[in-house]
Amino acid sequence: MLNPDGVYLGNYRCSLMGFDLNRHWHEPSPWAHPTLHATKQLLVDMNANSNIEVDFYVDIHAHSTLMNGFMYGNVYDDPVRYEKQAIFPKLMCSNADDFSMMNTSFNRDSVKAGTGRRFLGGILDENSLCYTLEVSFFCYTPSSSSTVVPYDEDSYMKLGRNLVKTFLDYYKLSSLITPKPAANISTVNQFRRREKSAKGSKGELAKNERRANSEMSKYSMRNNNDSHSASTVNGSPTVQLKFHHRETKR
Repeated sequence: MLNPDGVYLGNYRCSLMGFDLNRHWHEPSPWAHPTLHATKQLLVDMNANSNIEVDFYVDIHAHSTLMNGFMYGNVYDDPVRYEKQAIFPKLMCSNADDFSMMNTSFNRDSVKAGTGRRFLGGILDENSLCYTLEVSFFCYTPSSSSTVVPYDEDSYMKLGRNLVKTFLDYYKLSSLITPKPAANISTVNQFRRREKSAKGSKGELAKNERRANSEMSKYSMRNNNDSHSASTVNGSPTVQLKFHHRETKR
């Protein structure tokens, strides 16, 4: 909570002194914006520390007009970095029934230059992902229906739990797509043996595939000659199966 004094007064965006704190990240004053100044300095120091990796920055705001939860991200000239940041919102969408990919967007509007997301996205390491998670003040429409559901404390808490689950999914996915360096010569030799074994069994796998497809073709022909309809059995559609072998790339 970076605006405790403003919220105490009933404000949403503005501090006790009337500043919209999410427009002063570029040059926060230790006197006028003390919470921003301290948080910015902490993140800058962490980013400069070679022993610390800042993977994510996510600030959470309430939205007064749009429904559901959704995210704002940054636009980068580097296409790899730009595409990489689209992964997390998509994972979030699969976890949270109230998260909207339709409302999620990536921008670099000059009006938003003073936001935490924009400013930190420009100074943190290129591997850092910076987002704003917006959540409606009022309601959401679940992805499974068109019913409008009012937000309450429980549903806000649920969205927070789903955010944490998405971090877990993201790191699991990263561990699968990021190759790990070989630890030593023994590890390399094990890898080569597995490759050799896979190539040696390729002919046997192809033979099994042809045999399986042949058996399924015979089954399909018998089914067509049956007294039932060629397209249905007991009133239900028949399904013809065919096996395919896909070699896993290592």
